[in-house]
Amino acid sequence: MLSPMLKLLTALLLLAFVFNCNAAELSLQGELTQGSLIRGKLSYGSQLSLNDKPVALSSDGHFAFGFNRDAELKHKLTWLDEQGKLQSKDLVISSREYDIQRIEGVAGKYVSPPPEVTERIRQDNAQIGKARQNNDDRIDFMQDFIWPAQGPISGVYGSQRVFNGTPKNPHYGLDVAGPTGTPVFAPADGIVTLYVPDMYYSGGTMIIDHGLGVSSTFLHLSAAEVEQGAAVKQGQLVARIGATGRVTGAHLDWRINWFGERLDPALLVPKR
Repeated sequence: MLSPMLKLLTALLLLAFVFNCNAAELSLQGELTQGSLIRGKLSYGSQLSLNDKPVALSSDGHFAFGFNRDAELKHKLTWLDEQGKLQSKDLVISSREYDIQRIEGVAGKYVSPPPEVTERIRQDNAQIGKARQNNDDRIDFMQDFIWPAQGPISGVYGSQRVFNGTPKNPHYGLDVAGPTGTPVFAPADGIVTLYVPDMYYSGGTMIIDHGLGVSSTFLHLSAAEVEQGAAVKQGQLVARIGATGRVTGAHLDWRINWFGERLDPALLVPKR
């Protein structure tokens, strides 16, 4: 028979084991800050929510979610473990400061688009929004992302211009400058869910879906090197930099989304 002291030690060790298993069944990867994509894994059969909204899990328990440019700083993850018990984890993310440019004396035609193109812009946005709603059970997003193009960084995520006192939409991409024709490579495996060569604002526009709502968008392209619907591998040539749409020079505008949340690509690739 076990002595009372040995029984107590055994019980404490068992409690510690259960606690560590519960803590270990949730793993997170990514910087806890505004604009970040968070990737993770839960034990098979778990259910996960972020701020009481369900987060999709792959068949093997991987998941992703993201915090937009101006996200609140306090969040809560909750999940049911394999035994059906509710677990939770508080997340506190850091705030960021963004580059704000105030410009006065700008002609009205450059501040707002002409009325005759409103319907075209609406249709463009509808196509992009639909492509970003894919929720395929793939985990291409778990790869370490690579830079899709080489060249100087000419624009950063979160920056914003204020024309004549009117704030315009923030810039949600990472701009890489380069001559028209410069190669654009897939930053991670995925499926091309959209290519349109002539959208009003973004010109040649391609979206690559990386699974569970995570996607890359490439804007201002001069050409596509793969067709819509194609499966692509990380590092594969997919497009060419251009100066299409409403731009002042040739560059790639690369964007990362988790469904409708607009995230910062720079947080996914090695710093230059």
